[in-house]
Amino acid sequence: TGKIRIGIKFDQPGLGFKKSGTYVGFDVDVAKYIAKKLGYSEDQIIWKEAPSKQREAMIQNGDVDMILATYSITDERKKAVDFSSSYYNDSQSVVVKKDSKFANATKVSDLKDATVGVMVGTLAYDYAKANIKDDIQTFNDDAALAQALDAGQIDALVTSTVECVYMVQSEQVKDAKVLGRLPDSEDKSGMGIVLPKDSKLTAAVTKAVDDLNADGTIKKLQDKWLAEYTTDLTELKK
Repeated sequence: TGKIRIGIKFDQPGLGFKKSGTYVGFDVDVAKYIAKKLGYSEDQIIWKEAPSKQREAMIQNGDVDMILATYSITDERKKAVDFSSSYYNDSQSVVVKKDSKFANATKVSDLKDATVGVMVGTLAYDYAKANIKDDIQTFNDDAALAQALDAGQIDALVTSTVECVYMVQSEQVKDAKVLGRLPDSEDKSGMGIVLPKDSKLTAAVTKAVDDLNADGTIKKLQDKWLAEYTTDLTELKK
């Protein structure tokens, strides 16, 4: 059709955000570079909203050609979809209420007496259990996790830094703050561009990501859009 359909978040500032009919953010800019390397101009891109819960279904139903929407690469997901190589390696962070007794914590060990919540089956779960405390509360999704902190059922939550910043900005947890990034918590596998299983585009998209990593374009875009998730955010001590 001479068009390429790309799924992004429409509501996540810094990553994918729909603003007065235009689309801005890190994922958006990376997508434009990838599309260009595949031979598509900016006006040949059809942007589609890809909420977290619908991403895999959108790919499998053929609604989009690819998705850039904070999608972490895992072996389990690889069974259902294709991934490019990583274009961003997120870390884990902690969110607390501003009036919490843990609001001034500067070290991971300061949280050992806190009631900590995480999403089950995530990197945050593995990290919190290994480094904060063994006894942690688990939730099925980030929305339930945010709700628990907002309602005072837990003292702190641990999830990806991108999600932490978004929860605070969007006031999913009111009067909250990102306490800081957790040391040695970077996701080694990273976030990838998602494509249909055995897509004809997978090899070309992967090469495009590798080229953009090698020539410094990805780093430049990270510095432009993601400073609040990286350099501007305190890292807690161990």
